[in-house]
Amino acid sequence: MSNRTESDFIGSMEIPADALYGIHALRARNNFPDSSAFPVEWYKAVGLVKNACYITYAAFKKAASEKFPAGNFAIPFMDDNVISALIESAAEVSLGDHFQHFIIPGISGGAGTSINMNVNEIIANTALIKMGKKPGDYRFIDPIEHANIFQSTNDVIPTALKVSLMFLLQDLEAGINKLRSKVEALEAKHRNELRIGYTQMQEAVPSSFGKLFSAYSEALSRDWWRVSKCFERLKMVNPGGGAIGTGLAVPRFFIMEATNHLQQLTGLPVARSENLPDATSNLDALVEVHAIIKSHAVNLEKMVSDIRLLASDISGSKEIEIPRKQAGSSIMPGKVNPVIPEFVISSAHRIYANDQLITSLCAMGCLELNAYLPAIGTAMIESLKLMIAADATLTENLFDGIVINAGTGEEKLFRSPSITTALVPLIGYNKAADLAKLMKAKGISVIEANREVNVISEEKLMMILKPENLLKLGYMLEDINK
Repeated sequence: MSNRTESDFIGSMEIPADALYGIHALRARNNFPDSSAFPVEWYKAVGLVKNACYITYAAFKKAASEKFPAGNFAIPFMDDNVISALIESAAEVSLGDHFQHFIIPGISGGAGTSINMNVNEIIANTALIKMGKKPGDYRFIDPIEHANIFQSTNDVIPTALKVSLMFLLQDLEAGINKLRSKVEALEAKHRNELRIGYTQMQEAVPSSFGKLFSAYSEALSRDWWRVSKCFERLKMVNPGGGAIGTGLAVPRFFIMEATNHLQQLTGLPVARSENLPDATSNLDALVEVHAIIKSHAVNLEKMVSDIRLLASDISGSKEIEIPRKQAGSSIMPGKVNPVIPEFVISSAHRIYANDQLITSLCAMGCLELNAYLPAIGTAMIESLKLMIAADATLTENLFDGIVINAGTGEEKLFRSPSITTALVPLIGYNKAADLAKLMKAKGISVIEANREVNVISEEKLMMILKPENLLKLGYMLEDINK
């Protein structure tokens, strides 16, 4: 394969002739030889931001031509065909095209400069090909002079990250709602089916499967509400801010209009920050958003840990059976493992680790910039994708197909000393304790134990044991006097 030679102020390097990347990306690849994958979602979003920048540039050129029809511009403008080629190439990047030529890993130094330059090279070389030129012929379209026009790594890359996060948050929001809907259906279906409620993994008081699922549904409702607020936290972006948010060397027209074009391209609620230095240097919004993602992970882990326990062989007669999804062992025939809960728990703990990384690296921002955005952004996107995947598999592979053995739950409850708590208002704690002791000693139900000691009429006992009475929110004196 033939090569081409590219140069920068450091020196020259040989590049494969047909490569869309260039010297800047190749230097970075050699400097950061790790294998962490760069998120394609972020790559696509860089294409969107670049496209908005080129469209804004075209609008700026048009406005300048109308204001100075004689063409007496203080700055040179690109030819229209070059602008069109850049717009078309950026649009291709926004669809994920040419990603095989993006060679920067997920973790790199330089605050994202390598990310920006690799995309600039891809766009410039793609545009050159469209104009009948060869990749690397930067006399006609240059990765910096043209593809990076009126841009800085420090406004393009964080803006693109926020765009990618918002798109993923839309998917997460939809996924939470699907999962919540499935859990709500289980809550309604099993509303009055009794089971034992547990505290500290010990039998406690009567409850129901409906109440179990209602607690999960409520937690998912909070998750959805919190995720819906993330867009407000991320919407302030800084295109046109330049190196540190001062807009130095950037036309005011571009600063005022670039975000509007980005909003039109994406349909997202992005808005130009009123304080561009703040939007450039401070990443606390990312910390806040990831904390919300982490909260969702916490709720999912709690939920699947409960279900895994109730569906385990350790629990004896199973009140809950989860779908059998795959063979669980290469040596133990017939074994099936709770792989969906295990995947969700593993994902949650990865997110907890990412949260520590994001928190500490966001705090490492120094003066006007945070140099660690590549690692921060990669972790943010990984966490979002893990939560989207967790919600999807819980909806499709766990809650769709879960079996509630209501009869088993009720039988366990009536044979559990915990049922005697419902009798305390009528017979007092000490008599209830005696009844519980008898039940435990003989392994009999509350009905059978009461027949032996007759602490309450069987008619009244059976009335109390009805689901609608056991599941009431507290009791009224009228209930006791019936």
